[in-house]
Amino acid sequence: MNDVHTYEVNLEWKTQRKGELSSPVLNETIEVATPPEFPKGMPGIWSPEHLFVSSISSCLMTTFLAISEFSKLDYLGLKVGATGKLEKVDGKFMMSEIILKPTLTIPAHTNPEKAELILQKSEAACLISNSIKSEVKMEIEIVVNDTEPAL
Repeated sequence: MNDVHTYEVNLEWKTQRKGELSSPVLNETIEVATPPEFPKGMPGIWSPEHLFVSSISSCLMTTFLAISEFSKLDYLGLKVGATGKLEKVDGKFMMSEIILKPTLTIPAHTNPEKAELILQKSEAACLISNSIKSEVKMEIEIVVNDTEPAL
């Protein structure tokens, strides 16, 4: 596998504080706008801030999927809530902190400590988390589904 990859996106301004993101290799476009917390911001549209936080949470998921498969971890479901804290630091706005709240549902036969360790490894290996200045924290919840018969 090549160690260098590129990802092309295109942005076109449409009106006011709104534009449209696209990529030559993707089928869908995404409307993006200034968030409503800022002057002339637009509610109900994805903002750069939402996309930033979602890139970290989705990276955690995709990294977890790869590591859990390699580790042969049985699980039933994964949900990841994520919150980004935007604040002024040294006179500039930045996402100072990202809190990831993964909830991993496992069958009764899966070791919860192993499941938590794999989530921690996934965050540590996430290329997006490793590429940003924001502090990334995790609040892990492991749910054991006792209705699943043990193997």
